[in-house]
Amino acid sequence: MLSREVPIDPAHAALLFVDVQNYNARPDGGAYATMSEAERDARYGYFFRVLRETALPNMQRLQTACRHAGIELMYTVIEALTRDGRDLSLDYKISGLFVPRGSWDAKVLDDIAPAEDEIVLPKTSSSVFISTNIDYVLRNLGVRSLMIAGALTDQCIDSAVRDACDLGYLVTVPIDACATLSAERHEWALRNNRGYCRQITTDELVREIERLA
Repeated sequence: MLSREVPIDPAHAALLFVDVQNYNARPDGGAYATMSEAERDARYGYFFRVLRETALPNMQRLQTACRHAGIELMYTVIEALTRDGRDLSLDYKISGLFVPRGSWDAKVLDDIAPAEDEIVLPKTSSSVFISTNIDYVLRNLGVRSLMIAGALTDQCIDSAVRDACDLGYLVTVPIDACATLSAERHEWALRNNRGYCRQITTDELVREIERLA
């Protein structure tokens, strides 16, 4: 019987980190450049606390487990293809999500910095499957099992999960290796995409990777 509740296939798996970058995942990133410390803490204190205390340590554990198992690691970052952002989607222009090509804001956080030969894809849409060639790349790599972690749970993670599912990937989301702006938003996002993916904890996924690899 077909099911989403199946273990990953390490020989045909990849771990994708979504938008864990200086721009939006550091308090001094460009997304918060115009805010006072008090305003930033009031609006984003929960997000940075969960990121620092839970999500990032779990991402590091998954990154280490996948590297030891020979599983492909990929990263997507919000980043324009140009210095002036003229290529941004209408939605990103309206939302003010502009990260210039090659900028410090576009770099993946040092905490989970890509290794030399790991793939980083710049994107200008909520779903990485819309504004990049990730589907083509994953198929070239022979990937069928796709693990997705990062930020934000209810925006770019949710969009990537749904598109990956529709494109035929078996998606696993480690629920404590993702973060968004409130506990309520995180939980509602997981409820909404539960029918599209398998949801397990980082502990469970790390044990599965170690056991199968």
